[in-house]
Amino acid sequence: MDPIKKAIEEIESHGSEEGWSYRKIAKKYGVACTTLRRIHQGQNEPMEEQKLQRRKLNPQQEAELVDYIEVLTARRLQPTREMVQNF
Repeated sequence: MDPIKKAIEEIESHGSEEGWSYRKIAKKYGVACTTLRRIHQGQNEPMEEQKLQRRKLNPQQEAELVDYIEVLTARRLQPTREMVQNF
């Protein structure tokens, strides 16, 4: 599991009890304190989620496009940019 996720789980396990700090938990898991604080407070999303949001195609669309290109290749048709864009 990702160290940031482990650190957030530990923070949430403490709940409202006192005695924990972002700095201590960040040091324990080897993550940046400010990043941990932002993600926990909902100001920042983990990098994997940011990457998924920046994608042009969702995984299903990507799989369909790959299948389309493979069909074209099997027919010995070279896919052009226009063909891919119109897909």
